[in-house]
Amino acid sequence: MSIKHQAEALLAGIRAMSGESFKIMEVCGSHTVAIAKSGVRELLPATVHLVSGPGCPVCVTDNSDIDRFLSLAQVPGVIIATFGDMIRVPGSKTSLQAVRAEGADIRVVYSTLDALEISRQNPDKEVVFLGVGFETTIPTVAVSVEIAERENLHNYSVLSMHKLVPPVLELLVTDPELGLDGFINPGHVCSVLGTAPFEFMAGQYGMPSVVAGFEALDILEAIWLLLRQRQEKRSKVEIQYSRVVKPEGSLKAVEYINKYFDPTDAVWRGIGLVPQSGLRLKAEYSLFDAARKFDLPKPKAVNTPGCLCGEILKGRRHPFDCRLFGKTCNPLHPVGPCMVSSEGSCAAYYRYSQRRGATDAG
Repeated sequence: MSIKHQAEALLAGIRAMSGESFKIMEVCGSHTVAIAKSGVRELLPATVHLVSGPGCPVCVTDNSDIDRFLSLAQVPGVIIATFGDMIRVPGSKTSLQAVRAEGADIRVVYSTLDALEISRQNPDKEVVFLGVGFETTIPTVAVSVEIAERENLHNYSVLSMHKLVPPVLELLVTDPELGLDGFINPGHVCSVLGTAPFEFMAGQYGMPSVVAGFEALDILEAIWLLLRQRQEKRSKVEIQYSRVVKPEGSLKAVEYINKYFDPTDAVWRGIGLVPQSGLRLKAEYSLFDAARKFDLPKPKAVNTPGCLCGEILKGRRHPFDCRLFGKTCNPLHPVGPCMVSSEGSCAAYYRYSQRRGATDAG
């Protein structure tokens, strides 16, 4: 069967089961981009609503964390190594791009191995890798600490601003204001964790969820599976993305996370403090923990006036609701992180929506 015929068959099944209103949150930023790019939202019946969640790690990094690494970037003798999507993220007053223009040594890397190489080449400097991401990328950071310890690269450290997905999902599942009926769970994260950490959604709260891939057909099938769960009056975690995700996940990757990191409370942009939803390096690896090494204070967050990024990340508002969207705030001149990141909801809507306001209001 051709892709077109598969899509038509799935859409026919979705329409047949659409019935009463059904509100689905796609958690992953890559899903948000795929939905906007392929026009999935516009193909769905009016009763099936898609809202975006806090699945972009750059977007959920709180202003207080951004201000903290910005202050570190301006310390003499410090080299900041970061993925490129953090360069333009605005803090309360400035960004890495701006302080680099003023002389700070900030280097874009493509992996933690690049950051380690910078440490080797600059033994007289402190190299700090900005650890921003979910469970998908955390194992690679753990491996970098293992290598740094083995090679005695004591000038290498990590500023961990990592986030864990299951704790924030529990917060969203139990939020009565959102009124969610189902979740499209993040395929990348589940490829590492498996499905066990997400079983609470169905077991404790009766919330259906499907782990989906990132093609339009994957997402349509995930929606069809969620509606089928409602029709059959059952709730479980289903795997649509079986070509990548296994129920047990990646045991080795999880082993690395648990070996080098401990859960800690973390602040999410727009959501606030979520208990045990962040990670910090274990005490025995404190030599590689930038927060301990530099005794970094945590400044009070100052929110950007008019920016609705926080409300958008909670699924309560849409990018088109923001008066800054497409005007003051655009990909060339972003006001908030939801427009900076390639996986941010605002950036996805800006790039791929066919017409202004052509979106489901939820």
